[in-house]
Amino acid sequence: MSSLRRRIFGDSSTDPSQDKFSDKAEKLTLVSTSKLKSLTKKRSKRRNGFIFGLGGLFGIVVAAFFANRHDVLSFEGLMDLNLDSIIDVIPAGIVKDAKDITRGEREAVNYDSFSVGLHLQGQGVRALHPVIMIPGVISTGLESWGTEEASRQYFRKRLWGSWSMMRALVLDKASWKKHIMLDKITGVDPPGIKLRAAQGFDATDFFITGYWIWNKILENLATLGYDPTNAFTAAYDWRLSCANLENRDQYFTRLKSHIETAKHTSKEKVVLVSHSMGSQVLFYFFHWVQANGHGNGGPDWVDQNVGSWINISGSLLGALKGLPAVLSGEMKDTAQLNAFAVYGLEKFLAKAERVELFRAMPGVSSMLPKGGNAVWGNKTFAPDDKPGQKVSYGTFINFKESNSTQSPSNLTVEESIEYLLEHSDTWYQDQVLDNYSNGVAHTSAEVEDNERDPRKWMNPLESRLPLAPHLNIYCFYGIGKSTERSYFYREDQDASSKLNVTIDTSLMMGEVDHGVIPGEGDGTVPLLSNGYMCAKGWRIKRYNPAGAKVKVYEMPHEPDRFSPRGGPNTGDHVDILGRSSLNDLILRVAGGKGDQIEENYESNIREYADKVAIYEE
Repeated sequence: MSSLRRRIFGDSSTDPSQDKFSDKAEKLTLVSTSKLKSLTKKRSKRRNGFIFGLGGLFGIVVAAFFANRHDVLSFEGLMDLNLDSIIDVIPAGIVKDAKDITRGEREAVNYDSFSVGLHLQGQGVRALHPVIMIPGVISTGLESWGTEEASRQYFRKRLWGSWSMMRALVLDKASWKKHIMLDKITGVDPPGIKLRAAQGFDATDFFITGYWIWNKILENLATLGYDPTNAFTAAYDWRLSCANLENRDQYFTRLKSHIETAKHTSKEKVVLVSHSMGSQVLFYFFHWVQANGHGNGGPDWVDQNVGSWINISGSLLGALKGLPAVLSGEMKDTAQLNAFAVYGLEKFLAKAERVELFRAMPGVSSMLPKGGNAVWGNKTFAPDDKPGQKVSYGTFINFKESNSTQSPSNLTVEESIEYLLEHSDTWYQDQVLDNYSNGVAHTSAEVEDNERDPRKWMNPLESRLPLAPHLNIYCFYGIGKSTERSYFYREDQDASSKLNVTIDTSLMMGEVDHGVIPGEGDGTVPLLSNGYMCAKGWRIKRYNPAGAKVKVYEMPHEPDRFSPRGGPNTGDHVDILGRSSLNDLILRVAGGKGDQIEENYESNIREYADKVAIYEE
């Protein structure tokens, strides 16, 4: 365990407006009062009756249609049915209510299309800096370019991020897994398989039809004058380690070229916008681009070419949920399913299969938590513990009963990563230890030494920001949404399971919900990961020796209960990309007005950061 410890952790033990930035502006909504009232209006009994009645009518039609079909279902009879013939027999009042509901739902989803950009356009903000966007984990579509017999049916179809993915997963799971998993030894494509990241804005605007990711940001950028000539999405294959992103796809070489070209043609420095894991990838790029033998840009390349970095919900210190994902194929989303759903999920894609899938994507393991016990706490204390808390967050994996070798004593984050690797195959150990480091550099000398070690380049606690005194960094992230912080585990007693331990989903005690202990964050990334480097870490000299300016703007999670994605004031990790105030902030920076943005702290991140065991020399 001591050798693993050395390899993993190292040897050392006011929503803005042009007029005024204030809390009042954060509450500004760009939806008209009349429209807001229509969205929040309580449903009438008649409308609820309509839903029940229409469902019943549909059930009768289906039942009658299939009444005489027992073993074999034929859909030929549906050819004689059409929507008009059904609507003709439905009372006019019910049809009207249906149209009203549909219109209301459409307005709830499209609450701010273009309006943020149009508002700023009216204030004289225009496109100025070229914008390059680096998306987060899993949000980039992956399409097949293989021409072997097994792959021809999928040629140029997306096996991640489309309905083609859903179809392949349901109808041909074995083939889908074969395509989506990387080679366990090389960490790149298996023989005969060729998946590549989709390119262009289409790669990240929607995950599947109707589920937007970057689309609202693109809409608002367009209103200021952005188009493919001055905006670009740097999509990447998130399954790959950073080293293989360059080795296989020349991703960082291409990104460097795009930035240089944008700077040359516009005569303005570039604004880089990253989300989630994309912030880690970009941080790696900052080291790669200046390093001899890699990007060869020299120490002043970033300062010469990049004006601002907008870091949205950046998982700079990892995402804690990434550890149970690769340890037991679980997280809050699976632990809190009901028994029937768990049964269906296990039959379709069992925990052991999910573990194999996640581990065969080395990029996912970049999300393992960084900073060890210094950031995440020890067995009695964690920086973000609350007064009177019964179970400290410092024990990351807890065992209610410890009576076997599979159920050791409670584990800190450091010990949990060691436990994961000790109970993993050699190929997975090698993929993690050859590509990542999760420790802390406590001296400037260590930080400078790490500039020559690519394994450290994704960890902001072991490597520094670029020597770019004119770089502006904006950290925008959501707060106030329950986020998994630690877990209760038990020995996996399922004889058919290949795993040693599993989340104790039967445990419901106080705040413990199905074995998951919630903390603060944006629903996916904990507050410490989103906020520590921005609020404190990059104020420490060795991590920011050139004194790049860092601003923090926190956004409380205030969801609209009538909107399926949270509405214009959501703080959710992904849905925040559609938040009105976030779009406003991005457009201001892109339009050269970023200096008007004032910091906005809503959480206790500065208090927690002061308790983290990392200090100035």
